[in-house]
Amino acid sequence: MSFDWKWDFTWEILPRLLAATVNTLIAAGAGYAIAVVLGLVLALAQRTPWKPLTLIVREFVEFIRSTPLVLQIFFVFYVGPQFGIRLSPWTSGMIAIGLHYSAYLSEVYRAGIDAVPRGQWEACRAINLSTRDTYFRVIIPQALPPSIAGMGNYLVGIFKDTPMLSVIGVAELMHAANAIGAENYRFLEPYTLVGLIFLAISLPTAGLVRLFEGWVRRKMGM
Repeated sequence: MSFDWKWDFTWEILPRLLAATVNTLIAAGAGYAIAVVLGLVLALAQRTPWKPLTLIVREFVEFIRSTPLVLQIFFVFYVGPQFGIRLSPWTSGMIAIGLHYSAYLSEVYRAGIDAVPRGQWEACRAINLSTRDTYFRVIIPQALPPSIAGMGNYLVGIFKDTPMLSVIGVAELMHAANAIGAENYRFLEPYTLVGLIFLAISLPTAGLVRLFEGWVRRKMGM
Protein backbone atom coordinates (compact mmCIF):
# COMPACT_ATOMS: atom_id res chain seq x y z
CA MET A 1 0.00 0.00 0.00
CA SER A 2 1.47 3.36 -1.01
CA PHE A 3 0.74 6.88 0.16
CA ASP A 4 -0.71 8.55 -2.92
CA TRP A 5 -1.28 12.21 -2.13
CA LYS A 6 -2.30 14.35 -5.10
CA TRP A 7 -1.37 17.99 -4.65
CA ASP A 8 -3.20 19.22 -7.75
CA PHE A 9 -6.40 17.61 -6.45
CA THR A 10 -5.75 19.16 -3.04
CA TRP A 11 -5.55 22.71 -4.41
CA GLU A 12 -8.62 22.05 -6.56
CA ILE A 13 -10.86 21.05 -3.64
CA LEU A 14 -9.48 23.47 -1.04
CA PRO A 15 -11.69 26.46 -2.04
CA ARG A 16 -14.78 24.28 -1.80
CA LEU A 17 -13.80 23.08 1.66
CA LEU A 18 -13.01 26.62 2.81
CA ALA A 19 -16.44 27.77 1.64
CA ALA A 20 -17.99 24.94 3.63
CA THR A 21 -15.87 26.01 6.62
CA VAL A 22 -17.73 29.33 6.63
CA ASN A 23 -21.01 27.41 6.89
CA THR A 24 -19.56 25.35 9.72
CA LEU A 25 -18.51 28.48 11.63
CA ILE A 26 -21.96 30.01 11.13
CA ALA A 27 -23.60 26.82 12.38
CA ALA A 28 -21.33 26.68 15.43
CA GLY A 29 -21.79 30.38 16.20
CA ALA A 30 -25.57 30.35 15.88
CA GLY A 31 -25.89 27.14 17.90
CA TYR A 32 -23.62 28.52 20.61
CA ALA A 33 -25.56 31.80 20.80
CA ILE A 34 -28.77 29.85 21.36
CA ALA A 35 -27.07 27.65 23.96
CA VAL A 36 -25.63 30.62 25.90
CA VAL A 37 -28.99 32.35 26.25
CA LEU A 38 -31.15 29.25 26.76
CA GLY A 39 -28.60 27.74 29.14
CA LEU A 40 -28.89 30.75 31.43
CA VAL A 41 -32.69 30.56 31.29
CA LEU A 42 -32.57 26.88 32.25
CA ALA A 43 -30.11 27.54 35.06
CA LEU A 44 -32.29 30.29 36.56
CA ALA A 45 -35.46 28.24 36.08
CA GLN A 46 -33.95 25.58 38.33
CA ARG A 47 -33.61 28.12 41.14
CA THR A 48 -37.20 29.36 41.29
CA PRO A 49 -39.23 28.89 44.48
CA TRP A 50 -41.89 27.10 42.39
CA LYS A 51 -40.84 23.49 42.89
CA PRO A 52 -42.83 21.93 40.00
CA LEU A 53 -41.06 24.20 37.49
CA THR A 54 -37.68 23.41 39.05
CA LEU A 55 -38.35 19.68 38.83
CA ILE A 56 -39.57 19.85 35.22
CA VAL A 57 -36.58 21.88 34.06
CA ARG A 58 -34.11 19.68 35.93
CA GLU A 59 -35.55 16.53 34.35
CA PHE A 60 -35.56 18.21 30.94
CA VAL A 61 -31.87 19.07 31.30
CA GLU A 62 -31.02 15.52 32.32
CA PHE A 63 -33.01 14.12 29.40
CA ILE A 64 -31.20 16.32 26.88
CA ARG A 65 -27.80 15.49 28.38
CA SER A 66 -28.56 11.77 28.40
CA THR A 67 -29.59 11.44 24.75
CA PRO A 68 -27.26 11.75 21.73
CA LEU A 69 -27.13 14.94 19.69
CA VAL A 70 -27.73 13.10 16.42
CA LEU A 71 -31.05 11.77 17.77
CA GLN A 72 -32.11 15.29 18.71
CA ILE A 73 -31.19 16.53 15.22
CA PHE A 74 -33.32 13.80 13.65
CA PHE A 75 -36.17 14.50 16.06
CA VAL A 76 -36.31 18.24 15.30
CA PHE A 77 -36.03 17.75 11.54
CA TYR A 78 -38.09 14.62 10.93
CA VAL A 79 -40.54 14.47 13.83
CA GLY A 80 -41.32 18.18 13.97
CA PRO A 81 -43.36 18.13 10.71
CA GLN A 82 -45.73 15.57 12.26
CA PHE A 83 -46.70 18.31 14.73
CA GLY A 84 -46.90 21.00 12.06
CA ILE A 85 -43.39 22.33 12.68
CA ARG A 86 -41.56 22.34 9.35
CA LEU A 87 -38.05 23.73 9.49
CA SER A 88 -35.20 23.88 7.01
CA PRO A 89 -32.15 21.67 7.63
CA TRP A 90 -30.17 24.75 8.71
CA THR A 91 -32.79 25.92 11.20
CA SER A 92 -33.33 22.41 12.54
CA GLY A 93 -29.60 21.95 13.01
CA MET A 94 -29.17 25.27 14.83
CA ILE A 95 -32.08 24.54 17.16
CA ALA A 96 -30.89 21.00 17.91
CA ILE A 97 -27.30 22.08 18.63
CA GLY A 98 -28.43 25.07 20.69
CA LEU A 99 -30.87 22.97 22.70
CA HIS A 100 -28.35 20.19 23.27
CA TYR A 101 -25.57 22.44 24.51
CA SER A 102 -27.90 24.69 26.50
CA ALA A 103 -28.39 21.75 28.87
CA TYR A 104 -24.64 21.52 29.42
CA LEU A 105 -24.16 25.26 29.74
CA SER A 106 -26.99 25.43 32.28
CA GLU A 107 -24.88 23.23 34.53
CA VAL A 108 -21.86 25.49 33.97
CA TYR A 109 -23.96 28.50 34.95
CA ARG A 110 -25.38 26.64 37.93
CA ALA A 111 -21.92 25.80 39.24
CA GLY A 112 -20.81 29.41 38.80
CA ILE A 113 -23.87 30.76 40.62
CA ASP A 114 -23.45 28.27 43.45
CA ALA A 115 -19.83 29.39 43.83
CA VAL A 116 -20.87 32.97 44.68
CA PRO A 117 -20.40 33.45 48.45
CA ARG A 118 -23.59 33.27 50.47
CA GLY A 119 -22.81 36.65 51.97
CA GLN A 120 -23.50 38.26 48.59
CA TRP A 121 -27.06 36.91 48.61
CA GLU A 122 -27.57 38.08 52.18
CA ALA A 123 -26.25 41.56 51.35
CA CYS A 124 -28.70 41.84 48.45
CA ARG A 125 -31.59 40.91 50.71
CA ALA A 126 -30.37 43.36 53.34
CA ILE A 127 -30.56 46.29 50.92
CA ASN A 128 -33.86 45.02 49.55
CA LEU A 129 -32.73 44.39 45.98
CA SER A 130 -35.27 42.75 43.70
CA THR A 131 -34.66 39.19 42.51
CA ARG A 132 -33.91 40.47 39.01
CA ASP A 133 -31.36 43.02 40.22
CA THR A 134 -29.82 40.49 42.59
CA TYR A 135 -29.11 38.10 39.73
CA PHE A 136 -28.18 40.47 36.93
CA ARG A 137 -26.34 43.18 38.87
CA VAL A 138 -24.62 41.14 41.59
CA ILE A 139 -24.69 37.35 41.27
CA ILE A 140 -24.30 36.66 37.53
CA PRO A 141 -21.38 39.12 37.04
CA GLN A 142 -19.53 37.21 39.77
CA ALA A 143 -20.59 33.80 38.46
CA LEU A 144 -19.42 34.34 34.88
CA PRO A 145 -15.61 34.56 35.33
CA PRO A 146 -15.23 31.06 36.83
CA SER A 147 -17.65 29.78 34.18
CA ILE A 148 -15.69 31.03 31.17
CA ALA A 149 -13.41 27.98 30.96
CA GLY A 150 -16.35 25.57 30.84
CA MET A 151 -18.22 27.78 28.37
CA GLY A 152 -15.13 27.89 26.14
CA ASN A 153 -14.80 24.11 26.18
CA TYR A 154 -18.37 23.75 24.96
CA LEU A 155 -17.76 26.32 22.22
CA VAL A 156 -15.00 24.08 20.85
CA GLY A 157 -17.26 21.07 21.41
CA ILE A 158 -20.05 22.61 19.34
CA PHE A 159 -17.63 23.32 16.50
CA LYS A 160 -16.45 19.71 16.51
CA ASP A 161 -20.04 18.42 16.59
CA THR A 162 -21.23 20.37 13.55
CA PRO A 163 -20.39 17.42 11.22
CA MET A 164 -23.46 15.69 12.67
CA LEU A 165 -25.57 18.20 10.76
CA SER A 166 -24.54 16.46 7.54
CA VAL A 167 -27.05 13.69 8.37
CA ILE A 168 -29.89 16.08 7.45
CA GLY A 169 -28.10 17.60 4.46
CA VAL A 170 -26.62 20.77 5.97
CA ALA A 171 -23.76 21.86 3.70
CA GLU A 172 -21.10 22.09 6.39
CA LEU A 173 -17.47 20.96 6.22
CA MET A 174 -17.91 17.21 6.60
CA HIS A 175 -20.82 17.19 4.18
CA ALA A 176 -18.62 18.87 1.56
CA ALA A 177 -15.79 16.39 2.17
CA ASN A 178 -18.15 13.44 1.76
CA ALA A 179 -19.52 14.90 -1.47
CA ILE A 180 -16.02 15.51 -2.86
CA GLY A 181 -14.95 11.99 -1.97
CA ALA A 182 -18.03 10.45 -3.59
CA GLU A 183 -17.61 12.51 -6.75
CA ASN A 184 -13.90 11.76 -7.24
CA TYR A 185 -13.52 8.40 -5.47
CA ARG A 186 -10.76 9.96 -3.37
CA PHE A 187 -11.22 10.45 0.37
CA LEU A 188 -7.63 10.84 1.59
CA GLU A 189 -7.23 14.51 0.68
CA PRO A 190 -10.69 15.85 1.65
CA TYR A 191 -10.79 14.03 4.99
CA THR A 192 -7.22 15.01 5.85
CA LEU A 193 -7.92 18.64 5.00
CA VAL A 194 -11.07 18.58 7.13
CA GLY A 195 -9.06 17.32 10.08
CA LEU A 196 -6.44 20.03 9.59
CA ILE A 197 -9.08 22.75 9.27
CA PHE A 198 -10.79 21.64 12.48
CA LEU A 199 -7.42 21.56 14.23
CA ALA A 200 -6.46 24.99 12.88
CA ILE A 201 -9.66 26.50 14.30
CA SER A 202 -10.09 24.55 17.54
CA LEU A 203 -6.60 25.07 18.98
CA PRO A 204 -6.49 28.89 18.57
CA THR A 205 -10.06 29.14 19.85
CA ALA A 206 -9.13 27.26 23.02
CA GLY A 207 -6.12 29.54 23.48
CA LEU A 208 -8.22 32.68 23.00
CA VAL A 209 -10.72 31.44 25.58
CA ARG A 210 -7.91 31.04 28.11
CA LEU A 211 -6.61 34.53 27.35
CA PHE A 212 -10.11 35.98 27.69
CA GLU A 213 -10.61 34.19 31.00
CA GLY A 214 -7.36 35.64 32.34
CA TRP A 215 -8.30 39.13 31.14
CA VAL A 216 -11.73 38.97 32.82
CA ARG A 217 -10.23 37.73 36.07
CA ARG A 218 -7.67 40.55 36.08
CA LYS A 219 -10.35 43.13 35.35
CA MET A 220 -12.41 41.85 38.28
CA GLY A 221 -9.39 41.59 40.57
CA MET A 222 -9.72 37.84 40.92
